[in-house]
Amino acid sequence: MYHAIISFFQAYTTPSVIVRMLLAVACGGIIGMERGRHGRAAGLRTHVLVSVGAAISAIVGLYTTEILGYSNDPLRVGAQVISGIGFLGVGSILVVGKSHVRGLTTAAGLWATASIGLACGIGYAQIACAATLIVFMTMTVMSRLEASARFESNNERYYIELSDLTMVNGLTAELRQELDAADITVIKARSGVTGNIGIEVVVPVVREGEHQEKIRLLQQRDGIIMAVRSW
Repeated sequence: MYHAIISFFQAYTTPSVIVRMLLAVACGGIIGMERGRHGRAAGLRTHVLVSVGAAISAIVGLYTTEILGYSNDPLRVGAQVISGIGFLGVGSILVVGKSHVRGLTTAAGLWATASIGLACGIGYAQIACAATLIVFMTMTVMSRLEASARFESNNERYYIELSDLTMVNGLTAELRQELDAADITVIKARSGVTGNIGIEVVVPVVREGEHQEKIRLLQQRDGIIMAVRSW
């Protein structure tokens, strides 16, 4: 059974090509859902399109040799995908605050997703599935390890969710003044409630418990749904 499935993927036929693209959709979707869950700009649709686009590039390259009989390198088109995806990756990288960079993981994920799409297009289903699992585990499990490392550092991270969007500008200015916040990022509300908006704020540790008290006072304000320490 296993060998029959592998042979099906490796054969250049119309059903095989269609299944390859569907596999690219599934692999890209798994990674994109993880990014979208964290409110990143490049989410489900972006990763699916990158994966499928890369798969199509590989399929077109193989078409020129397998069907048309040309003697050119079938992966020449795919090679341009790897270099060209850098432009999309750069668009997801932002410099916020004084020295904080966001989006590097998403950019690297887009590049990896493009490579997975190429594997799907070529018909290397085993590597495509294994790589998807590895990338997904890297983005989920290792993010928790990074969060633990941040907890031990000299910074604390908090999450504040608002139902009143008019409070955003005033609250961010207050956070910079009162808590000396160096990194404030407006993100998608974690609660998923339509109309709400979230704020991630990173503040330096001055005295243990000082910021917790100020964040606790924020919870008592109208328009603030929650103000909690983020891990």
